[in-house]
Amino acid sequence: MRKSRKIPKATITRISRYCRQLEFLEFDGYRMVSSEKLAWSCQVNPAQVRKDLGYFGEFGVRGVGYDVRELMREIKKILAVNRDWNMGIVGVGNLGSAILNNQNFPDRGFFFVAAFDNDPQKIGRTVFPGLEIKPIEELATTVINSEVEIGVIATPASQAQRIAELFLEANVNAILNFSPTQIIVHDYCLVENIDFTIKLDVLTYKLKHELNHNGRVQG
Repeated sequence: MRKSRKIPKATITRISRYCRQLEFLEFDGYRMVSSEKLAWSCQVNPAQVRKDLGYFGEFGVRGVGYDVRELMREIKKILAVNRDWNMGIVGVGNLGSAILNNQNFPDRGFFFVAAFDNDPQKIGRTVFPGLEIKPIEELATTVINSEVEIGVIATPASQAQRIAELFLEANVNAILNFSPTQIIVHDYCLVENIDFTIKLDVLTYKLKHELNHNGRVQG
């Protein structure tokens, strides 16, 4: 990998999409794929695919394309998803429960090994075999003992900052934040914010400003 260049975040997002499409292609029996087909399936142009992959090395054969399995394997190495990751979640309400029961996480190597809530009626309940909801007061000890590497926040906005600080105190330096607020952390902590209301704002903007009366995107 070329470490001397800073990789744009948009590139990381796209190569993750490439990896998903390569999985579908492998499932459908494809052995090779062209940059054109991969680009079409990811709704980008072929030059963008080649540029994104070019940040990390030389892949594929000119005029032939990419070996589906090999490229998928290399992208997983780049994204560090060729191994398992332990996660801990705080907030086991409707959203937190849905996240915990989302099979896509374990299918991709992300395993919840700790869950916390402040509701006495939820504490002690078994979410699934091997995972019992614990009180937030036990977060630090549990996170350390369970070797949690990624923290997930699914609490109301008013609690998110405190939970982020608890994760940091327990040496968890990567947080996936589903709470509808921005959390403030040190530079050494990585945060990805997933705010569904912002996504809806973007959709409503596009509905009003970018679609014509025929329901097509305006050029």
